[in-house]
Amino acid sequence: MLILGIDPGSRITGFGIINSVGGRNEYVTSGCIRIKGDALPERLKQVYAGVDEIIERYCPQEMAIEQVFMAKNADSALKLGQARGVAVVVGANHDLPVHEYAARKVKQAVVGNGGADKSQVQHMVMNILKLPGLPQADAADALAIALCHAHTRVGLIKVAGARKTRTSSGRWRL
Repeated sequence: MLILGIDPGSRITGFGIINSVGGRNEYVTSGCIRIKGDALPERLKQVYAGVDEIIERYCPQEMAIEQVFMAKNADSALKLGQARGVAVVVGANHDLPVHEYAARKVKQAVVGNGGADKSQVQHMVMNILKLPGLPQADAADALAIALCHAHTRVGLIKVAGARKTRTSSGRWRL
């Protein structure tokens, strides 16, 4: 299953795609959508176009995104929320299930510490996915979000006692 992780931002939106099969996770791609301009509507349009292009190109089956948190600056938090909302709409328009995770849960799942800093997330993502070097910070966060969803998904299947799961195309996977 291809999982798209999104680390939303109104200036830089990180993305990462992993292929999650059972308990194994493999790196597919990652990067950043770099937003230009000052007008918020134009920046949100670029977020939409960038996420749409990634989904069209890679056809992920699920999407995971970081939940909004209240930052010290309310204006920044509002802009982040709008960028996040745009990314969620793109996923919904492609009929992707969209899963939301708190930043602390993502860090806990990947690093083992909900208070980890960005460099710790980068190092763990590099090690888990066997990358040749450190991914850019926003891309690493997006990959961490995808990994968090993969771990959560496998855990829920185990808790439910399921021996097989249904894919987005309706087929059963053991």
